Amino acid sequence: MKRAWLIGALAMFGSTVVATAQAQEMAQSQAPKDAHAYIISPQDGEVVNSTFKVKFGLSGMGVAPAGVDVKNTGHHHLLVDMDSLPPMDQPMGGDIIHFGGGQTETTLTLEPGEHTLQIILGDKNHVPHNPAVVSKKITITVKAD
Repeated sequence: MKRAWLIGALAMFGSTVVATAQAQEMAQSQAPKDAHAYIISPQDGEVVNSTFKVKFGLSGMGVAPAGVDVKNTGHHHLLVDMDSLPPMDQPMGGDIIHFGGGQTETTLTLEPGEHTLQIILGDKNHVPHNPAVVSKKITITVKAD
């Protein structure tokens, strides 16, 4: 009986340690208050071809690939046609384009019409920083080719 209680207690303690480690691992990284993400191109209101280049900008922080734990760094995530920002306390999901290699530009192909683009920086675990480093949302128009 004592052995079963001890095994149960150890299992419960072990799961608590794992849960605590996971929570610490997913805690938001701090960002400098003056950090700023922005879209270099295209410009807000620009008319673009269906395939075009998006260039990301960042000031007040550095760019580092996902998984790299260096203070005041992160990597870009691109939100296309999203009405709201992702949850700020968890890794960003598959509806957001990840640039975990530390890329600072990409080529997109979108259907003709109006679209919005926005950048949010993620830390080593794809979790937004605190405070969040988010660009202004821009609107572009994709012309029919």
